[in-house]
Amino acid sequence: MRRPKPQPIRNKLDLTDRIQVRLVKKRLGLSDAELTAIVGRIGNSIPAISKEAALQRASALSKLADVAPVAATAPTS
Repeated sequence: MRRPKPQPIRNKLDLTDRIQVRLVKKRLGLSDAELTAIVGRIGNSIPAISKEAALQRASALSKLADVAPVAATAPTS
């Protein structure tokens, strides 16, 4: 009797699937360490991972914005 092939859950990240992990890292712009830290903290739900990656990016940008910008002076003629 033929048994149907089990379908993967679409919104969960399978950490044993190298191709899926590589695609998620590339899509979200994360490194190995960042992805494993997020998955360890939040879980393997892809929407939760992408939301946390967006929050990390936003906090990194706000930290850069907090740094005083260098005053650029344009020569006047």
